[in-house]
Amino acid sequence: MEHKALHQPFELYVSDMDCWHERPLIYHFFEIVQILEGEGTREVNRNRFPYQKGSIFLFTPLDCRGFDISIPTRFCSIRFSEVFLAQFKNAQDRERITQWLKQLEHIFAHHNRFQELLIKRPGDCKMIAALIGNMVQEYEGKQSYHEENLQHFVTLILNILARNIEDAETTATGLDPEPLINRMLVHIRRHINEPDKLRVEHLAASFNLSANYVGEYFRKFTGESLQHYITQYKIKLVQQRLAYSTLTIGQIADELGFTDESHLSRQFKKHNGISPVEYRRNMSQRN
Repeated sequence: MEHKALHQPFELYVSDMDCWHERPLIYHFFEIVQILEGEGTREVNRNRFPYQKGSIFLFTPLDCRGFDISIPTRFCSIRFSEVFLAQFKNAQDRERITQWLKQLEHIFAHHNRFQELLIKRPGDCKMIAALIGNMVQEYEGKQSYHEENLQHFVTLILNILARNIEDAETTATGLDPEPLINRMLVHIRRHINEPDKLRVEHLAASFNLSANYVGEYFRKFTGESLQHYITQYKIKLVQQRLAYSTLTIGQIADELGFTDESHLSRQFKKHNGISPVEYRRNMSQRN
């Protein structure tokens, strides 16, 4: 699978979607897409969802994404990295933005795995469309403080999208098996740095399942083992930290609950074929 990186912290453009049909790509950045004209199908992490004029969706770093076009499509793409959102002026802002980014990471990555993001509130649809229109003007005008304004616009859009996802989860019926597995996935992502809360016994107690059934239930609805999912998600987060942060490998190991730096390095090389240091160097050269 081919990968694509962002060459600067923020990019915005309006274009015809005439190159997406070639192949799905893995992109190493956040992307908000608004469909201005056209219809077709979008693919995200092997899920396929229809799109039409007015559709708005968000991809997270390392999502595999692509489009099949049925009616010629024009779109607005807003691409940004964690570096863009993490531009802060003091330690208090650093902590606030770091926690906010982690929350969004959990919400959107989990959501893209199973279902399409639907913005059900008419007022939210209009608000996002207006914000994107304002962003285009700010980006093209590049007047004083335009970068700070763009950051605020992105923050507002992400909060509105997150609100719609949380609303959907709140109204989901407990009779459908999917909400339970979704809640379990959210729990794993939120506590990925707390090994005790990822143990089978803790999951069984938290989700009212037999400890002997947790693994079978997880595999039934995800197609992979619980341990494999946890490990793969940790490795994905390590990749993001290596590519987009200045954290040391030891700091990343502490944040994500690895025993130590050598434990992280062994796991990372096992799954990627290269060391974390080599991966960071390759991503730096690519960017």
